[in-house]
Formats: sequence, C-alpha cells, structure tokens
Amino acid sequence: MELLKLATEWAKTEVFSTRFFIFFAIGFLIASIGFWQLGKTDLAKAYIIPTLVAGILLLIIGSGLNYTNIQRVNQFQKDFNTDTSSFYKSEIERTESTLKEYTVVFKVIPILIIVAALIILFINTPTWRAISITFIAMLIVILLVDGTAHSRIEAYHNELKLVDIENKK
Repeated sequence: MELLKLATEWAKTEVFSTRFFIFFAIGFLIASIGFWQLGKTDLAKAYIIPTLVAGILLLIIGSGLNYTNIQRVNQFQKDFNTDTSSFYKSEIERTESTLKEYTVVFKVIPILIIVAALIILFINTPTWRAISITFIAMLIVILLVDGTAHSRIEAYHNELKLVDIENKK
C-alpha cells in the first residue's frame, strides 16, 4: 500500500506543478492583449503575435500534462489492485525513461536559448527581436517547471527503489 500512496502523491504533485504552465500561459495571453491595446511603438506591436503564440503553446502543454496526470492518478489505483508487481515494474521503467528524456531537454533548451539570443544580436528588426525574446521567456518557463518536475521524478524514482528493497526483505 505504501507503493500506491507514493505513486499517488507523486502524481498529485505533478498535477499541481503542470498548472503552472497554465498560469504562465494566462500571463502571456494577458501580455499579448496588453501589447495589442497599449502598444504604441513598432517593437511593442511586434510582441502581440509572439506572446499570443507562446501563451497558446503553454496552455496546450499545461492542459495536456494536467489531463494526463489526472488520468494517471485515477489509473494508479486500478493498476495497483490488478497486479502490484507489474505496476511497480512499469513505474520503475517509466521513471527511468522520463529521467533520460529530461537529460535531452536540459541540453536542447539552453542551445535554443543561445540561438534566440544570437538572433537578437544579429537581426535588428522589431519582429525578430520580439519573437526571440518571447521564445526565450517561454523556454525559461519550461525550464523552471521541468526543473522542478525532474527533481520530483528523480526523488520518486529513488523512493521506488527503496520500496523494492523493503519488499525483498
């Protein structure tokens, strides 16, 4: 039963965490409306579309992850009651593969931030500056939320291994 409680607590914290994508998405959408209504300069007007796109992307990411994790919380009880051993093995495999994916994410996103920063330096048009700055802001949001999610899943994975040690005794 400790395994089910551990998995459920992890999934519930993931549900809470993914809501930050939605929170930031709303912020980007509000910023887009603000630039649309109050933007007087070419640079301010150039932010309307990039912040709108970033807000929509973050809203899609947050909604998708939120829905997936809510479904996962509901499915844990069924899977655990059906076959505890296979539930445990599937969770170990899932956490290991997710940890490997985060390694790729934490290498690719900084490279994308560098590319966007170089675009700011070398292309001096308001549209490309707005796109690059908004893209960097969106990637920073993703890094912040994924950074906390990575540490949570790493801790969850380590706790799963401890549950296995306790089951063997």
